[in-house]
Amino acid sequence: MTFRLKRRAAPRTWTIPRKGTKWIKRPGPGPHPQDESIPLLLVLRDLLGVVDSAREARILLRSGAVRLDGKAAHDLDRGLGLMDTLSFAAPRDTHYRVVKDRRGRLLLVTIPAGEATVKLGRVRFKHAVPKGRVEVTLHDGRNLLVPPSSPYRVGDSLKLELPAQKVVEHLPLAPGALAYLAGGSHVGELARVERVEVRNSPQPNLVHFKEGFSTIKDYVFVVGQTAPEVTLAEGVDR
Repeated sequence: MTFRLKRRAAPRTWTIPRKGTKWIKRPGPGPHPQDESIPLLLVLRDLLGVVDSAREARILLRSGAVRLDGKAAHDLDRGLGLMDTLSFAAPRDTHYRVVKDRRGRLLLVTIPAGEATVKLGRVRFKHAVPKGRVEVTLHDGRNLLVPPSSPYRVGDSLKLELPAQKVVEHLPLAPGALAYLAGGSHVGELARVERVEVRNSPQPNLVHFKEGFSTIKDYVFVVGQTAPEVTLAEGVDR
């Protein structure tokens, strides 16, 4: 499998120049789809400018100074997607979270050091596994074993402690919840859930908001009740 693609064919979610070298890094197989993630190399070199070449990026990773979701990063092909955290050890000691702007492009916002140890994950699937256990799959590919009596449902969000992946808070998709729009014409916006419309047809379920619009359930990412549990925009407190 090749790990490069033509720059002009790069996903529109990538905030990179459209003119330059013919070839560009392709994200390797990972937790996020290709059009919803950007390779770590491009983040370090093109978005943040902490290195000038792939060689410098490999040296930086070997030093153990880069952490993704609380764990040391080793793969420059690793794709970073929505809600992933990126941290740099001292002396840089900076931390970032991947979010989307109003045009649906992936970008990194600076977050406090304490916030780099938590992450929000949206429940995509919930199913039974052997020995009477229940497993939930999050939007970033994580699989978590939870008690059979857990109230988690598809569309809810879980606040995780990193890197232990311990669930510290449950954020249900329910009326009054604060949601972040991860797709559609209102991508990157915050809205207050009014109701969830379940449609008994092949069409996706809809979520209606108090702001007067609606979108499909797959685009809705619950981020809190009264305020976002994490930083979602540059210069905006939680």
